[in-house]
Amino acid sequence: MILERIKEYIDCKGITIAAFERSIGMSNASFGKSLKNRGAIGSDKIENILSVYTDLSSEWLLTGTGNMLKSDLDKPIEAHKRSAEPPKSSNKRRGIPLIPIDAVAGFPSADNDGVYMEDCEHYSIPEFEAKGANFLIRVSGDSMHPLYENGDIIACRKISDILFFQWGGIYVLDTSQGALVKRVEEAEDDQESILCISENPRFKPFHLPKSDIRSLSTIIGLVRLV
Repeated sequence: MILERIKEYIDCKGITIAAFERSIGMSNASFGKSLKNRGAIGSDKIENILSVYTDLSSEWLLTGTGNMLKSDLDKPIEAHKRSAEPPKSSNKRRGIPLIPIDAVAGFPSADNDGVYMEDCEHYSIPEFEAKGANFLIRVSGDSMHPLYENGDIIACRKISDILFFQWGGIYVLDTSQGALVKRVEEAEDDQESILCISENPRFKPFHLPKSDIRSLSTIIGLVRLV
């Protein structure tokens, strides 16, 4: 049953049903009621789930066959080619770099004046590495509560070319004000900006100029200490 598989995925991600409902545009408690009554879920909601949670296998969700999460085989051929290339430096550290909070604003790389990736602490998390995670970052504050809590570590995959936004999706945005973890919606009254929305209703949505977005990353995993 699709609803039961969705619940299994929610449990795997470690998010609440309420946060999941908000993320795909369902009304409060509607998913829980459908699950309890063994009801159905509309195709539009399934499309929203697959667009927001990009690591979820559509085949597994719809049929129950295969793996819940997408594997390396689902990545573009170009990604395999890059991973097959020999490292440029034999001193390159293995694992995924955890970017310190005070160095987030530059997404450290070899061509800027910030902290270098090689200088960060690296952690080997095979599941995240298989999904193409480029870096880890620690969540600061409670603006994305309850989806992401203060102190959570999220694994991110950087988008090389910002061609479009998946409205309703959650991104890590590198801006002049630092790194922002926000849900992104279209700013209908301003085509030069996007609307950044927090999960915590105490924080009001705000416009962010597209020109202030230095880089964009998707979130592919979460580590939470309990």
